[in-house]
Amino acid sequence: MLEIATGAALLASSQAAQAAIPEIVRMDARSLAAAIAAKKLSCVEVMAAYLDHIGKFNPKVNAIVALQDRDGLMAQARERDAQLARGQVMGPLHGFPHAVKDLIAVKGIKFTSGSPIMKDFVPTQDALVAERMRAAGAIFIGKTNVPEFGLGSHTINPVYGPTLNPYNLTKSAGGSSGGAAVALALRMLPVADGTDYGGSLRNPAGWNNVFGFRTSFGVVPATGDEVWLAGQSVAGPMARTVDDLALLLSVQAGHDQRAPLSDTGSGKRFAAALESSVKGKRIAWLGDLKGFAPYEPGVLDTCRAALKSFESLGCVVEEAVPNHPFEPVWQAFIKIRQWQSGGGFRVHYNDPARRALLKPEAVWEVENGAKLSAFEVLDASIVRTAWSNAVQRLFGKYDYLLMPTAQTFPFDINETWPHQIAGQTMRTYHEWMKAICLITMSGCPSLAVPAGFGPQGLPMGLQIIAPVHHEMDCLKLAHAYEMATHWTSRHLPPLLTA
Repeated sequence: MLEIATGAALLASSQAAQAAIPEIVRMDARSLAAAIAAKKLSCVEVMAAYLDHIGKFNPKVNAIVALQDRDGLMAQARERDAQLARGQVMGPLHGFPHAVKDLIAVKGIKFTSGSPIMKDFVPTQDALVAERMRAAGAIFIGKTNVPEFGLGSHTINPVYGPTLNPYNLTKSAGGSSGGAAVALALRMLPVADGTDYGGSLRNPAGWNNVFGFRTSFGVVPATGDEVWLAGQSVAGPMARTVDDLALLLSVQAGHDQRAPLSDTGSGKRFAAALESSVKGKRIAWLGDLKGFAPYEPGVLDTCRAALKSFESLGCVVEEAVPNHPFEPVWQAFIKIRQWQSGGGFRVHYNDPARRALLKPEAVWEVENGAKLSAFEVLDASIVRTAWSNAVQRLFGKYDYLLMPTAQTFPFDINETWPHQIAGQTMRTYHEWMKAICLITMSGCPSLAVPAGFGPQGLPMGLQIIAPVHHEMDCLKLAHAYEMATHWTSRHLPPLLTA
């Protein structure tokens, strides 16, 4: 009875706090889209409400950067209303104020990647994923903040500075989609986009009590270096509800002939209803991978407590891990990332003036990547394949895998990265996320959901992992879990409840 009473009190407190937030910005994205399409809300009203809200809260957290001129944005909102008056609905995001992650090009808006090398660069065309969101009716109001070149799960850079965690302004927001997650948590955007190589959609979602979805490679198409080379970085959606996550994914996903390795299916499939019984589904809890990955005290306990919600839905949860050694997979991840990321930074590294502006982690990636032979890259790829096959064999017994979205709770904003976890020294700038990187190496879709709050009141998340290209399975289990927990709506950031 104590748990029920506490839950009821939290819900009542949350409802009272939400009532103080402007109605437009606390609407979920699907409800907002329906209200705009039915002309119950004008795009002008929506834009004004969001810009006012951003003006109030963004200076406290620095999540949205390169914010565009208000008059110009209002003019675009008026044009969206004029389109509606003519019976033209561009798509599910018609009239939505949207800020794109600053690792994705948007025509006419500064694209810095958080680097002083690119601080004045303005693209002349949209990246493919931005092009799709624009075509669906989004109005780009600016960018969301990132770590420099997306390196490290900690959103801080020398161009815009740090993004602060809305649950504790002295802590990291995570990354690299940190600005996107914070903007969502504070209701400054209806939905948000991100990218993920080593946890960049999952870690910040977990640390900001929202949802983030790393999809299988090719589900959200990309152009450029990965046209004919399957990498490990993918774009995907972030949102405050699973329904909204699916809404944005339906816009982002689907084949494009400019991306020949992209999935042949249509993104519209993700707009299907998510209600589904998950009773009897078998779940493997990966935990700390049999001691391979160190965790800050409280992380595993917080996530284990969340497992009870899956059991209450009728799922069967057991401890299990893939039958494969973990350290070789981590070492293979390091080499593949050095080859892929380091190769991309060479153009800057080879210019002494620009090299001096690169963060040490970027230099480390380039210099170590340059030492790799083609055969070493091939060997790392062979390990990756063996690991992926081992994970798929585990799916022969289980429908889903679960594990935390990070190995620590949000750390001090002034740290570069955690140098120790549970007494273990981290050998690289990203080793503190190595358990999460192993999921990247599997190729599986992984949907980050809120798991709850640790002993210090800081958020943590869980990854719902399904077999490759089983995105709908992730969405259905996440939706059922959300309906049972309501973490995002029940636990607002203190900035909103003050």
